[in-house]
Amino acid sequence: MSDAVEKMRWERLICDKRFGLEHYHDPKRSCRSDFQRDYDRLVFSSPFRRLQNKTQVFPLPGSIFVHNRLTHSVEVACVGRSLAGEVALRLREKYATEEWVERLDAIDEIVAAACLAHDLGNPPFGHSGEKAISTFFSEGEGAVLRESLTDAQWADLVNFEGNANAFRLLTHQFKGRRPGGFAMTYSTLASIVKYPFESRLAGVKPKFGFFDSERDDFVKVARELGMLERPGENGEVRYARHPLVYLVEAADDICYEVMDIEDAHKLGLLTTAEVLPLMLGFFDGERRAGMERNMERVDDPNEKIVYLRSCVIGALVNCCADAFVANEDAILAGDFHGSLLDHISGREREAYAACSRLSWEKIYCAGDVVDIELAGNRIITFLLEKLIHAVTNPHLNYSRLLLSKVPRQYETDAPTLYGKVQAVIDHISGMTDVYALDLFRKLNGMSLKINN
Repeated sequence: MSDAVEKMRWERLICDKRFGLEHYHDPKRSCRSDFQRDYDRLVFSSPFRRLQNKTQVFPLPGSIFVHNRLTHSVEVACVGRSLAGEVALRLREKYATEEWVERLDAIDEIVAAACLAHDLGNPPFGHSGEKAISTFFSEGEGAVLRESLTDAQWADLVNFEGNANAFRLLTHQFKGRRPGGFAMTYSTLASIVKYPFESRLAGVKPKFGFFDSERDDFVKVARELGMLERPGENGEVRYARHPLVYLVEAADDICYEVMDIEDAHKLGLLTTAEVLPLMLGFFDGERRAGMERNMERVDDPNEKIVYLRSCVIGALVNCCADAFVANEDAILAGDFHGSLLDHISGREREAYAACSRLSWEKIYCAGDVVDIELAGNRIITFLLEKLIHAVTNPHLNYSRLLLSKVPRQYETDAPTLYGKVQAVIDHISGMTDVYALDLFRKLNGMSLKINN
């Protein structure tokens, strides 16, 4: 009897099979790999372009530029590519004698594509949009649907999660569209699923990785890649993370923490005197002294923060690469706990924690941020009320008029209640902030154009 620990294997984890096109293979040689094609396909997609008008944290740009979901995703992809490149370089040395070692060269391409896609499923108005959807069912008018849905379907709704919605957006065959959704490679799809378990295991956070409607699709991907199954006590679907998820997660965490502070400084929510020591806290000794000398040559406070931000990101990329390689065995065995940033060295970890504390104290509770959350909650709740009433009562005149405004790709006439509700959520979560606000105004009769 063997005591060997079961582990995932890189030669299976890196797979260019396409979801929905499993039996198709293009033999033509190309300068682009299939993972690069994933990246390009995302860049040219409508859902990705719509991210430019979705809130990241702060209200969308006026006279001062702040990040939106699109610019955030592009920056995450840049950081993710650098982080994955560092990891691949070190893993190539470790596995130099393996015949599959060249597959490791694709890690940076997979991670970059997954980083681009990681926020595709987020609704308008930032994370408050996710909360507005879930609480509509747990606390609002949507609660009346509980008895008509299965436990798994209900858990999907009351725990609505943008990450699960991204997996659906990439894999679901919307009406009139091709099978396989975006037809992404298996490895890219698995690399965006931070929480590889179903909604009934969401817990108190609540977080999960795929809706009941995509459960079989996720299992198909996970089994092909050799991801380790960790079923729940009642047979619920749960897997260990694909290892590259940790790199995508780290790139996202680095970007939103550091860039939110830079945006807050530009908006005047944080002073230069607050931000300088915060970012210099990542460094000590001669490195810190050299950085301070470099900043003496710059008078513009914003440029000083830009310089420090780039240094901090570089330092965190190296720390996270160290943490991944040091814990690779545990990651492949599905025994790694927490994020890579939880396992970085002491000074950098303490400095990152200080950034997190300041962000919660002075950024995420700022008046403009809360105003967006309040407005977004009201708008999304109103749209859910109207559209779900319409799909459940399609014979009414108002319902027919309203449903005629919904793009045909969303199956509002689905044969099941769950399908109808999903069509409404698909439509609303795909909206930009501006579109959702405009529709809210129109349905309230606030933006009619009537000629005299």
